[in-house]
Amino acid sequence: MSDYYALLGVARTASEVEIKKSYRKLAMEYHPDRNSAPEAEARFKEITEAYEVLRDAEKRAAYDRYGKAGVGAGGGFGFHHVDLGEALNIFMRDFGGMGGFESIFGGGRSRSDHRKGQDIRVTVRLTLSEVALGVKKAVKIKSTERCTACQGSGAKAGTQPSACTGCGGTGEVRRAARSMFGQFISVAPCPTCNGEGSVITEPCEVCRGEGRVRGERTVSVDIPAGVSTNNYLTLRGQGATGSRGGASGDLLVMLDIKDDERFERQGDDLIYDLSLSFSQAALGGEHAIPTPYGEERVGVPAGTQPETVLRLRNKGLPVLGQDGKGDLLVRVHVWTPEHLTDEQERLFHELAQLEGEAPKRSPGFWSKLKEALGA
Repeated sequence: MSDYYALLGVARTASEVEIKKSYRKLAMEYHPDRNSAPEAEARFKEITEAYEVLRDAEKRAAYDRYGKAGVGAGGGFGFHHVDLGEALNIFMRDFGGMGGFESIFGGGRSRSDHRKGQDIRVTVRLTLSEVALGVKKAVKIKSTERCTACQGSGAKAGTQPSACTGCGGTGEVRRAARSMFGQFISVAPCPTCNGEGSVITEPCEVCRGEGRVRGERTVSVDIPAGVSTNNYLTLRGQGATGSRGGASGDLLVMLDIKDDERFERQGDDLIYDLSLSFSQAALGGEHAIPTPYGEERVGVPAGTQPETVLRLRNKGLPVLGQDGKGDLLVRVHVWTPEHLTDEQERLFHELAQLEGEAPKRSPGFWSKLKEALGA
């Protein structure tokens, strides 16, 4: 099955309104009563399953972080693939009868949709050590907050918004319409109150009827171990406050990982370059190797050749959303001194007479190196 967002044809930052609108359009295209193609039923069930996850803030957050594993049997939601009967019930639940099916033909936008606050995007920089262990970050944001003078209603203290006389407080005007399904009720926002169902005759003097004011607050963000640059977290309802009691937007936390000069990152694996002198490579010995979790002692065998790769299991970065870690690959380099003292030059001349001819490198050396590096 495809990614849920791809199934509905929406971006990962799509609002609830956009998700519902896209699902409604696709459901009408693949609904078994309208589409008799053999693959239509399967498609209808797939998009309904995707919609059922993404419409729920808690399920969507789990899906954003862990994928389908987050909403599966182990995800804590008791989720299962929907059958046709369930898919039809979900469709009719949200779009059937007077509460929504008519909106397929006439709009039916929630009266608070247009009052929803904006999404906010922030960037958080992380060190590699924070990626390895996971971290909680305090993010300070400037956005709209609920007006305390009117408690978000937009009306002056001591007064209340009054019901709209144009729609009787429903926020909607209705008219009969016919379709291939029969007669339905077309619903549109009331032009008098712009779909709110109420009007404010005495606006709040602090927020001027908006129900919100500019403010600043701090949000705590739990960042899981194993993230990468350009990953992001979505905190539902932590964005800007909507006007006059409208829903808050989302907070999108973009992650930027600082380069660590000690390591080269390849997915969940880390590469560390260890430089050895001729004598250290020839004689072997133990060397201190840094890891994100502290220093490790690594034994270098005698006679180690340049570009040899030593592997420290489970000393790389955690696999995001799963158990287990990558490895730390220690890549050995043998350095050649550029300037020799008289004593060093004499000793090297003596060594050269004892070394003999260098052995030929085996043809499989580079293929073994690539295999060790995971190339």
